[in-house]
Amino acid sequence: MRRITVAALMLTGIAALTARSAVPSANAQPRPRFSRADTLRGTNTPERRWWDATFYDLQVRVNVKDSTISGHNGISYRVLQPSQLMQIDLQQPMIVDSVVQDHQRVGVRRDTNTIFATLTAPQKIGDVKTVTVYYHGRPAVAKNPPWDGGFIWRKDKSGNAFVSTANQGIGASVWWPLKDFTADEVDSQRVAITVPDPMVNVSNGRLISTKKDGNGNTTFEYFVAEPINAYGISVNAGTYAHFTETYKGEAGNLTMDFWPLAENLEAAKTQFAQAIPMMACFEQWFGPYPWYKDGYKLVEAPYLGMEHQSAVTYGNGYRNGYRGTDLSGTGRGLKWDFIIVHESAHEWWANSITDEDPADMWLHESFANYSEGLYTECQEGKAAGAEYIIGTRKKITNDEPIVGTYGVNKSGSGDMYYKGGNMLHTIRQVLNNDEKWRSILRGVQATFRHQTVSGADVQAYMSRQAGMDWSPIFSQYLMTTRVPIFEYKRDARGLHYRWNNVVPGFNMPVKVVVDGRAPITIKPTGIWQTMAGRYTTDAAIVVDENYYVLTRRY
Repeated sequence: MRRITVAALMLTGIAALTARSAVPSANAQPRPRFSRADTLRGTNTPERRWWDATFYDLQVRVNVKDSTISGHNGISYRVLQPSQLMQIDLQQPMIVDSVVQDHQRVGVRRDTNTIFATLTAPQKIGDVKTVTVYYHGRPAVAKNPPWDGGFIWRKDKSGNAFVSTANQGIGASVWWPLKDFTADEVDSQRVAITVPDPMVNVSNGRLISTKKDGNGNTTFEYFVAEPINAYGISVNAGTYAHFTETYKGEAGNLTMDFWPLAENLEAAKTQFAQAIPMMACFEQWFGPYPWYKDGYKLVEAPYLGMEHQSAVTYGNGYRNGYRGTDLSGTGRGLKWDFIIVHESAHEWWANSITDEDPADMWLHESFANYSEGLYTECQEGKAAGAEYIIGTRKKITNDEPIVGTYGVNKSGSGDMYYKGGNMLHTIRQVLNNDEKWRSILRGVQATFRHQTVSGADVQAYMSRQAGMDWSPIFSQYLMTTRVPIFEYKRDARGLHYRWNNVVPGFNMPVKVVVDGRAPITIKPTGIWQTMAGRYTTDAAIVVDENYYVLTRRY
């Protein structure tokens, strides 16, 4: 059972938003309207709260000719409270054929993208039981994957069928039935996918069997031995080649399997080699790769890529950068493959520790974005890593807060990437102790390993380990769209400085150069402070560019 915090169990909808949004923002955006489907998807409803998902037994047949699927999922669960009404998520237009428990069909009714099953068997606290959902249909087609979700039905350059899934945000229930609630993850899972010959399917975990049915189809059965988020489960079916490496890592020997399309094998042997130094860098910064039992796979897919746990998907065209471009504009990002680095960072930041509500998706994307700078640092040194992160600031929009709306499956602004990464880079400067910073990042991973967490959990841990109260910094960058402004002025008494455009209590230390002298660290607040003395110019204070702030002479 993945950890479910009290907050995840008790806070729902707008109540959750109110409870966590302690710091008001002067830039608050109009509250969006949400549908009943949003609430059912994003809230820990009474029909979800009474049971804990422990194991999924997912078996699906993929019908390439007509773009349909059919199958069933055996949902094993532990009873936490007595109840008879169970919420199971399966989005339209997928069709439930039946729901069965103890060999008996149970009554079901659909409510938007949710199925409510009325169970007849006794549900006693502590019992572990199973309900099986049989279903079929033509799943939604992802038109712009991975940003919208569903199935991707393509062909490779040779004209062979090339099929994949990507469903972060929209949810795994776009193609299979489950408890589609991020705060509750199963301890393990079976994934058995049947595809027409000669296609090969690659999914999460370890391949434990292949079985032909005599009618031109093969079932590829995988077992995921460790906890997994539901959106990480994937289908990847095509004409694949395969090669493998063994990485000697912090937790022993790690199998690294590579699955390019057969037509791209030679290119993959060169490009996928980057996964080895990537693994070494991230283990150094974050601790052991989280999934030694299930291994690491890099799998070619017919879209850009996704962080499917232990089966990272890749579609970056075997070139460095992001589709051949450098997101930082510095040239640093053209020295490594963005998808290999960014999506693999999610094995730590998204898969091992997973947000319990998508409103806190910055836990995934801010840390993964920051990881890009750390990888540059591993390759070229600290100054190069900083240059990369600073270079991405031009992509920050400050259009809405990074933290989204709780209880309705709503993430916040896309600024969770570049602004979130720069926030973490700024906090590193505040700490001003690189070895301690590395210990904090590794500590987050060790403390919350294989758990679902809230943003508040991680913020509190980082502040506690640093011995500094970073809550005003987190509030400033995550909850508002305001960039801190370092203001200063000069008069006969000396230099005066303060923070402006900040949340109450914002007192972030900052490194500055005063009048061309050696750098010093000062601690501005919202109140004017004075450095007495005579200074030669009005532009007497220069703020270190590693801090994501603005500077203004008052």
